[in-house]
Amino acid sequence: MEITEKQLRQFAAQLKFGERSPGTLEKYLRDVRAFAAWLDDLELTSETAAAWREHLVKTGYAPVTVNSMLSAVNSFFKFLGREDCRIKFLRVQRRTFREQNRELTKAEYQRLLTTAQSCNQERLGLLMETICSTGIRVSEVRYITMEAVRWGRADISLKGKIRTILLPSKLCRKLLKYAKKQKIASGEIFLTRSGKSLSRRQIWREMKALCKKAGVESSKVFPHNLRHLFAVSFYKACKDIVKLADILGHSSINTTRIYLVTTGAEHARQLERLGLVS
Repeated sequence: MEITEKQLRQFAAQLKFGERSPGTLEKYLRDVRAFAAWLDDLELTSETAAAWREHLVKTGYAPVTVNSMLSAVNSFFKFLGREDCRIKFLRVQRRTFREQNRELTKAEYQRLLTTAQSCNQERLGLLMETICSTGIRVSEVRYITMEAVRWGRADISLKGKIRTILLPSKLCRKLLKYAKKQKIASGEIFLTRSGKSLSRRQIWREMKALCKKAGVESSKVFPHNLRHLFAVSFYKACKDIVKLADILGHSSINTTRIYLVTTGAEHARQLERLGLVS
């Protein structure tokens, strides 16, 4: 079966109508194209669809990644009216701890900010501070406007829901100072030199380049990890998971719990404190 570009364009239009973020849209199309390339001229059946899952596992993809790709392709099947081909997800037990090489510490975060300042990357440093001090998604950076900074709050609209994010006063002062320097009087604050919104890809690329200069492992440096650091810091300070879920924009507390998983090292220390080995 050939999956056509026309079908992909129509699928993309449906995702946009459903208010999927640009990053999600890009990922779904990438995963569907990967499935289409694998399927080639095979007939689309529930058996061939399930065989793709086995192919992904044998290729070495992590279970979480496999399920993420299956989610995209299942959405495409639904769009085609072929839910008979829906692929079952891999059963993955929830992790009880997070890998150490994925955990960005406060000290490493501060080192990144210091390096950005010393390298005259004011926009990048301020952008990282904004994400990390508010917990917003990288796709929500566009809601940080001059109007929001003056009010001290940003109204973020996503998937038909609106949530209000409070901006720390110290952050607002820094943003206003930066905007004045860049001659930004209204609208978005984080812009390219040509006045366009910063793309997810550009932010990712700049952060990866910065981590090398700062001596921080690249596996720890990506926009979503700043959101994770915010979640961990907020929960340690107030121990209110319901309020944290509201701030992060999660519809389920189970999603928020994922952010609060400790590292393997911390998990090991907790086991040692039990005192169950003589």
